[in-house]
Amino acid sequence: MRVSVFGLGYVGCVSAACLAGRGHEVIGVDVNPVKVDLVNDGRAPVVEERIGELVAEVVRTGALRATADVAEAIAGSEISLVCVGTPSEPNGSLCTAYLERVTEQIGAALAGRGGRHTVVFRSTMLPGTCLNLLVPILEKTVGGTAGVDFGVAVNPEFLREGSSVRDFLDPPKTVIGELDPASGEAVRALYEGLPGEVFRVPVPTAEAIKYADNAFHGLKIGFANELGAVCQALGVDSHQVMDVFLADRKLNISPAYLRPGFAFGGSCLPKDLRSLVHAARRADVSVPILSHVLVSNSAHLQRAVDLVERTGRRRVGLFGLSFKPGTDDLRESPLVELAERLFGKGYDLKIYDANVSLSRLLGANRAYIESRLPHLAQLLADSVEEVLEHAEVCLVGTGDPAVLAALPHGDGPVIVDLVRLPDAEARRTEPGYLGLAW
Repeated sequence: MRVSVFGLGYVGCVSAACLAGRGHEVIGVDVNPVKVDLVNDGRAPVVEERIGELVAEVVRTGALRATADVAEAIAGSEISLVCVGTPSEPNGSLCTAYLERVTEQIGAALAGRGGRHTVVFRSTMLPGTCLNLLVPILEKTVGGTAGVDFGVAVNPEFLREGSSVRDFLDPPKTVIGELDPASGEAVRALYEGLPGEVFRVPVPTAEAIKYADNAFHGLKIGFANELGAVCQALGVDSHQVMDVFLADRKLNISPAYLRPGFAFGGSCLPKDLRSLVHAARRADVSVPILSHVLVSNSAHLQRAVDLVERTGRRRVGLFGLSFKPGTDDLRESPLVELAERLFGKGYDLKIYDANVSLSRLLGANRAYIESRLPHLAQLLADSVEEVLEHAEVCLVGTGDPAVLAALPHGDGPVIVDLVRLPDAEARRTEPGYLGLAW
């Protein structure tokens, strides 16, 4: 394919050289004449493993050249990759000035040009940036309709500085946010033959994936460093701890616990987090990430309360009470906390959980519920139907098949989904459905 790459920094230079090395005809574009001259001389404008030799080779064979002329690059290509920077503003917001400028330039060059051209944004940008900001700029400057007169896609990169050539050629995944199938197909063809799974998703999903990845990478590093500091203070070998931690591929390094849902609870996680944070404080070790995990959990629980308040309705039904399905353990259950908050705010509450019977609660379990929700006896219902007859708003915190089968569609109570119901995707179009985090 004939490709133009806008921006010859780390991402753009590596993308241009690797694509040229894979047989594409590539034109690099940059406003900095020094970078343009370096590339045309066969020298990489960035310091990176293997990039120097690769640029020299693809320039020598004629597969890669550079220019500062946008119109020339657009005329000589059928697909453009936009790899300009999106730095932070002083207040932390995303600076889109370079994106907007190059988008205007590309649109002006495309105006009146025959043949379909696909504009692919590889720069990191927040969800909504492409469709709400960049596509309107393109449509205005081109004088056409995105997805009809020209293609648009978002193709985030997952390149680590220092190993970006290796990462390009052996990617963890390829993500294509496509405005239309033809745009997605043009991007897919660019990477034909590369390993890794290909995900073709809506444009905003592709924009969000890069942030999910980087936020999690930062969280992992911060978690490991904080745990290391606590271990050191307690006289424990942190690397030995993490070797065992990382060996667990079922619960730790796995998809476990990484699906958005309701708040966590139970007899272990809250207690152990408190103990660890307390030990860190006693040892004068600052652990801002670990100390805010429970704060974050409480804030997520409050989102459910806020959803109920926004409905303006007062009769509430809650399905589920134990901290985990299939058990009657109520200790530190987030659903008990949710019930307590709603009851404390004066909501007329009915609760159904097939596994919870007040007469069967014993020991610490009974003591906990008597201290947190002493009015439970008057709140518990004997059947799903009793709750549905009572409720104007139903909070679903369980996957109990009897509950799922009874939940109405369309007219009826507002459904506040805390667990991502199996038919959540279909229900999202219904006016009475509210997902907690989806």
